[in-house]
Amino acid sequence: MTQARGRKYKEAANAIQRGTQYPPDEAVRLVKASSTSKFDGSIEAHLRLGVDPRHADQMVRGSVTLPHGTGKKRRVLVFATGEKIREAEEAGAEFVGGEDLVKRIQEGWLDFDIALATPDMMGLVGRLGKILGPRGLMPNPRAGTVTFDIAKAVKDIQGGRIEYRVDKTGIIHTNIGKASYTEAQLKENFAALMDAVVRSKPSSAKGQYLRSVYLAPTMGPSVPVDPALAGRMSA
Repeated sequence: MTQARGRKYKEAANAIQRGTQYPPDEAVRLVKASSTSKFDGSIEAHLRLGVDPRHADQMVRGSVTLPHGTGKKRRVLVFATGEKIREAEEAGAEFVGGEDLVKRIQEGWLDFDIALATPDMMGLVGRLGKILGPRGLMPNPRAGTVTFDIAKAVKDIQGGRIEYRVDKTGIIHTNIGKASYTEAQLKENFAALMDAVVRSKPSSAKGQYLRSVYLAPTMGPSVPVDPALAGRMSA
């Protein structure tokens, strides 16, 4: 059964021409206008890449600091010991610990948004691979979430650093801000993401790298973006 769309959704969708891929500036303007939620919803980017994530050398994963953040406070969990516990807590981490946190997660607790770890804790954290890995929560050096500079990592995340990674279908889904952001703020965040993803292109990836790019509000129709222009936003 096709879901019935409300009046606001239909009006927003009518402003988006079917079959058109918009330049980034126009796409940002349209996605702000297409947000139909009564609350301050998020704006997301969805990128389909020409990679096969089943092969390790084609996995696209990394982190980037958005100039204007995501507008959302993130609950940070840190696996640490000794002096690093104090550093993490003072930097603003919500949950800090070691064996105690591993046990809670094994029992089903996952009430956090991102996990960090110091390198010496990865032997312990490795037990959680099957739980955290599929959810994109497993600390990883490539994403900057395994580090001894734990205070900086926590502050960077609270200041707007996000992780991105392709899912099993080769798509990246990530938040780039709020519908209340100005067009300039959203465009700068979008450009930072695109620059990072383009730089993360695996050398083994063949053919067109950016297959499709969409911007979408929490509630409302998505806006297709011209992949070639999106890939050159920071050029």
